[in-house]
Amino acid sequence: MNALPKTKPDDTRDRIMDVADRLFRQLGFAKTTVADIAAELDMSPANVYRFFASKNAIVEAICRRCLAELDERAWEIARSRGSAVARIERLILEIMAYHKANLLTDKRVNDIVLVAIEDSWDAIEAHKEIIRNVVELIIRDGIAAGEFEKVDPAETSRLLMRSLVAFVHPVLISQCLADEEDVEAEAKAAIRFSLRSFTPRT
Repeated sequence: MNALPKTKPDDTRDRIMDVADRLFRQLGFAKTTVADIAAELDMSPANVYRFFASKNAIVEAICRRCLAELDERAWEIARSRGSAVARIERLILEIMAYHKANLLTDKRVNDIVLVAIEDSWDAIEAHKEIIRNVVELIIRDGIAAGEFEKVDPAETSRLLMRSLVAFVHPVLISQCLADEEDVEAEAKAAIRFSLRSFTPRT
């Protein structure tokens, strides 16, 4: 009789994250325990701890996986055709739409985001730097095309993202939604306003 193939460690990690993500959404982050996750997987808590040091480590891994999807989409926008202005607008609106669709519609998922932000996980910091790099690339293209003045791309990308933080930060987006604002219209107006600071006068 042939032996069943062994499960790869990466496959087990993915299964743990998938089950944990589902339970966090069903029960909430605070109420879900490692024992709950292990029981769903028909394994012992000790086995879960072989792959993740803590419940927070599982959440960080889930967060990293989700943000990787957003990072990939951001690079696609940066490398797409179109003016630099149009690509920056698309990027900000895409980030905002992602958070609205995947994080903010579910209070329990939003709680996980808050934990990640409060703990300043490496995944969050790495994501912020990737988005800044994406914006820097678009600004460099805009300078080369004559759309933007010859500013410092790295410094300008940092300042631009700070000026638009209300439209890319999950907590701030949720506050705008709670106030029943037309967030997309506000975002477009803010983007145009910010870009005018380094757009050549005609």
